[in-house]
Amino acid sequence: MTKAGDSVSASTKGKKTGADEVILGPTGRPYQGFPTPKPLDSHGPARIIALCNQKGGVGKTTTTINLAASLAGYGRRVLAIDFDPQGALSAGLGIQTHDVETIYDLLLDTKRNPREVIVETRVEGLDILPANIDLSAAEVHLVNEVARETILARVLRKVASDYDVILIDCQPSLGLLTVNALTAAHGVLIPLECEFFALRGVALLVETIDKVRDRLNPAIELDGVLATMYDPRTLHSREVLERVVEAFGDDVLETVIGRTVKFPDASVSGMPITEFAPEHAAAQAYLRLARELVARGAVA
Repeated sequence: MTKAGDSVSASTKGKKTGADEVILGPTGRPYQGFPTPKPLDSHGPARIIALCNQKGGVGKTTTTINLAASLAGYGRRVLAIDFDPQGALSAGLGIQTHDVETIYDLLLDTKRNPREVIVETRVEGLDILPANIDLSAAEVHLVNEVARETILARVLRKVASDYDVILIDCQPSLGLLTVNALTAAHGVLIPLECEFFALRGVALLVETIDKVRDRLNPAIELDGVLATMYDPRTLHSREVLERVVEAFGDDVLETVIGRTVKFPDASVSGMPITEFAPEHAAAQAYLRLARELVARGAVA
């Protein structure tokens, strides 16, 4: 794992200020390494983070997998929730979801013990609540339930003491499942592809988060906006990242995830990139993201 003072990526640039040199990261702010998190003396209760963006293909699942594995690598106990009927998170961690109990079963019967459905992954310290296509029927079944927006929160309350962080991989929509995730969460992480059309929809997502805060979950916070699929060689990527920083300021995380073919290769193998190609720049970026979130206080 990369330690504090990790090497500066090729996308950073130097700016002379007298005799000193300030290294600027892709976001235009001074680059800083984040310290390696200290081991925890005990575990729990978990801080719940929803990874949310109603646009698909922006890196939510990739980020959930690799952030979860990175945090587990730093000694945190992590539970990943696959909350997308496509089941990509489960597949990306090599979990079989055919003819098994899933998060859908827990939503329909909140009296059940979630520990009976949680599956251990091959990554030490990382467990998952899997999902499959059955979850697509959840909104129909839940629409007439009392306090239907809080059902996931009631499920996770039973296992929160077992983990340090719970990451929810939301589906690309702003429907009832996503509202459940936002109601259960303490914080929201928004993966945002460095592409113009991805930027357009963020205002609607922020509006939804504000409505959930106002009506259902006053404690929810924006933990950060994570720029993904960044290509420093293209003017378009650089301009979009500049606009994101202008719009969100310090809420934009300093860590930026670059575009690489290693991500789909790792997904096919059912492994996080931190295990599939640990020395690759993308793996180091997710380790840095884990350290940044710990440094920001979003994770213990």
